[in-house]
Amino acid sequence: MKAVCWNGKNDVRVETVPDPKILNPRDAIVRITSTAICGSDLHLYNGVIPTLQAGDILGHEFMGEVVEVGHENGLKRGDRVVVPFTISCGNCFFCKKTLFSLCDNSNPNALLAEKAYGQSGAGLFGFSHMYGGYAGGQAEYVRVPFADVGPIKVPESVTDEQVLFLSDIFPTGYMAAENCNIQPDDIVAVWGCGPVGQFAVRSALLLGAGQVIAIDNVKSRLKLAEQGGAVPLNYDEVDVIDRLKVMTGGMGPDSCIDCVGMESHGVSVDAIYDRVKQSVFLATDRLHALRQAIQACRKGGVISVPGVYGGVLDKFNFGAAFAKGLTFRMGQTHVQKYMPKLLSLVESGLIDPSIVITHRMGLDEAPEGYKLFNEDKDNCIKIVLSPGVSRRAEVRA
Repeated sequence: MKAVCWNGKNDVRVETVPDPKILNPRDAIVRITSTAICGSDLHLYNGVIPTLQAGDILGHEFMGEVVEVGHENGLKRGDRVVVPFTISCGNCFFCKKTLFSLCDNSNPNALLAEKAYGQSGAGLFGFSHMYGGYAGGQAEYVRVPFADVGPIKVPESVTDEQVLFLSDIFPTGYMAAENCNIQPDDIVAVWGCGPVGQFAVRSALLLGAGQVIAIDNVKSRLKLAEQGGAVPLNYDEVDVIDRLKVMTGGMGPDSCIDCVGMESHGVSVDAIYDRVKQSVFLATDRLHALRQAIQACRKGGVISVPGVYGGVLDKFNFGAAFAKGLTFRMGQTHVQKYMPKLLSLVESGLIDPSIVITHRMGLDEAPEGYKLFNEDKDNCIKIVLSPGVSRRAEVRA
């Protein structure tokens, strides 16, 4: 089969690799019909996530048709499913508490990762050997472990593009907003208007926020956030902290959501310092957006972090967070917990996740797609890849 393989920093290739096989009775093999390039895939592309190996298959947002199942599996051939990016057993202490991204049994490398990098969590598709080294879904086929727990069957009444993002970015944005414990008339500020930020904006409003402020410097992304009900704030044009104070009567937002993560941009001294230290691996993450969120948030407010951080943060303004009495909520998304509810929102027409799609490409054009997305060219927000389809990038009008 064909698959998108990582071969080093800024080097992904479509290669021919062996077809996946059933290894466990709870496995399923899924023929991919739609997959996507995620913002966190760019962390892998840019070489800032450790433990990747040449030839690793990327991709953790995908869906398709079940073509083979193990003996102890609730799925059957022909089922149309969306697969969560988190791999979870369903039976451990954490899964029983619906903390699926913290599963104790799906990541065979968890103890090694915790010892070496201070991290542990559930297995993830296509996201380094710290998280199990599982082959990802930017491929023609994928093996899905614990398939009786993860995949959700979807009706024929919805298209792939309407439900594909139940695999990650829609639940991620929703959980980020839910973590804010939004009260009526709360003001929520969202840093980053990429795909997760777009869903965080819309989810915060669905959960009753009085106002959502969307912060970015890419005009097409700010426009899409505004169409979703947010007040746009271009950080190239205003001082973000000062403007947020003015917009909130001097208090600051009730909640701040950092949808940017470890590769944030900025022109401050601290932001430049982050980039230099990351480039020589003296620190792994750039946290300019998180610093701003802490500085902006009102006393007693909430900082929600769906943006991926990979390791060491330097010059972290923890004293300010302590003095303000801020609450931090973060982590990989417990996707299985949210999929049924969010599927019902899609079916009811309350939200159409396909609004974030700007480019459609064939799987063989994935290297071009990664480059396009990484360089923020052509107003790119989200790229969907279709195995078996070969075409130049189709841009949404």
